[in-house]
Amino acid sequence: MREVAVIGIGMTEFGELWNRSFRDLVAEAGMHAILDAGIEGDEIDAMYIGGMSSGRFIGQEHVGSLAVEVAGLEDLHIPSIRVEAACASGGVAMHQGYLAVASGMYDIVVVGGAEKMTDVVGAEATNILASAADREWESFFGATFPGLYAMMARYHMKKYGTTPEQLASVAVKNHYNGSLNPKAQFKRRISIEDVLRSPMVAEPLHLLDCSPITDGAAATILAPLDIAKKYTDKIVKIRASALATDTLSLHGRKSFDSVPAAYHAAQRAYKMADLQPKDIDLAEVHDCFTIAEIMAIEDLGFFERGEGGKATEEGRTAIDGEIPINTSGGLKSKGHPVGATGVAQINEIVMQLRGEAGERQVKDARIGLTHNVGGSGGTAVVHILEVI
Repeated sequence: MREVAVIGIGMTEFGELWNRSFRDLVAEAGMHAILDAGIEGDEIDAMYIGGMSSGRFIGQEHVGSLAVEVAGLEDLHIPSIRVEAACASGGVAMHQGYLAVASGMYDIVVVGGAEKMTDVVGAEATNILASAADREWESFFGATFPGLYAMMARYHMKKYGTTPEQLASVAVKNHYNGSLNPKAQFKRRISIEDVLRSPMVAEPLHLLDCSPITDGAAATILAPLDIAKKYTDKIVKIRASALATDTLSLHGRKSFDSVPAAYHAAQRAYKMADLQPKDIDLAEVHDCFTIAEIMAIEDLGFFERGEGGKATEEGRTAIDGEIPINTSGGLKSKGHPVGATGVAQINEIVMQLRGEAGERQVKDARIGLTHNVGGSGGTAVVHILEVI
């Protein structure tokens, strides 16, 4: 297997982008990544595009072909494939792109992710997202994702004493980080009181415990390490790419206070990279709800089980803390266009490792991790990247 590096990144602004089409977003993110890499279009060998539900959000399927067309690469007839794994679609697209380059099948691969979610009303968006759960045994009976994660939160609170204030501290931290990110959907800083006073969505989760509905796209360009050196002197190597799956349904799991697929993906990634949790300088994790971040930093081994809420409350996951989490603002503040999220996480880590994150830069960051989850944990992808 060849070593693989990231040579280009690009993304759009995230938010309610009423005046932008899905095509516009795909084209913009891809253009920025190509320019960042300094490659020509005819050097691209393949594309993998993460997307969860474009067929229902905007009535457009066959996104692989569309991406090639909007990039102006149709005359090359390169393979371009849409990848779907619910909210982990972008991370799984990244995994596929990594495998394609590492195997020697392709040299230059574009990995993208996009979603245009605000073209439907909120209730329909909730219904579409619920298709990432068990439609027959969960969403059919009204168990939306806020409801499912609320059950996980309630279980975690009962078992470990996690408090509403600790949940809220995740949102407060991530909104602070998002206020420093010019491409974030929400740049307003909030307080613990703001979170606890916001409307209850599914007890104990308030509105400000939940990530938003978002439009946006992100792209990353991969190459084998030896070729990458021709394009950039800021080499960010992918040390690990690991994927794991679990039951589609939450009720089918043996435990409700963690995401086993994330734990197992992380263990595989640490083994592949020959690293331990203590070696990671920062991480972008899947904080679709505040409880999801708390479980993530426990599943990833940064804190003992049950200590994630307390650690966040104490500031240990802040930008200047012992393990900065979601410096981009995370899904909570940066936004969550589900097909693009996993790729956007990679972009943030690459920016941090290159020293290009501006006001939210983590000092001396050399090794970063991304954690992308589909549904309530049916799929999880972990990547570890290092600047060399």
